Amino acid sequence: MLLKKITSLSLFFGLTLLVSCKDTVLPKPSSYLRLDYPEAQYAAFANNCPFAFDINEKAVIKGDKNCGFSITYPKMKATIYLTYKPVNGNIKNLLRDAQKLTYEHVIKADDILEQPYLNPDKKVYGMFYQVNGNAATNSQFYVTDSTKHFITGSVYFYAKPNFDSIMPAASYIKNDMQRLMETLKWK
Repeated sequence: MLLKKITSLSLFFGLTLLVSCKDTVLPKPSSYLRLDYPEAQYAAFANNCPFAFDINEKAVIKGDKNCGFSITYPKMKATIYLTYKPVNGNIKNLLRDAQKLTYEHVIKADDILEQPYLNPDKKVYGMFYQVNGNAATNSQFYVTDSTKHFITGSVYFYAKPNFDSIMPAASYIKNDMQRLMETLKWK
């Protein structure tokens, strides 16, 4: 009788194991939301400041003191901050400060790419920095004519830095920043 019960139990567990052996179920890998943005349309922007540039029509620009600007992208929760400073024999200090600001992000950055910008016809010279990784800013730049004008710009997102999730928006705004540099004119 005991042997019959053991055989029945063994048969039951054997069948249970046989029936339950199916393909292993694995959890789905995490993914990110795909974000597509419309093609940028640009318009000229000028006011009483000593420079003018093109701006994305989807952005909202707000003037700050001393010809500084906040260019906001409400749908992307991002802002480009522009700062203007006159050059009064202090170009070395202004350049050092702009470079120092960029390289403060080296702690969180995976890589910082420098792209020089030279436009001798318009007397616009500068540097564009692309900061890769989970740094607070992903793109920064400065432009100058080296004698009178100096502008810095950087983009900040209102979200915890996670480069993978903000990469589409960061790329879109990076293109706008480069367009700003390329269309900048001194008055």
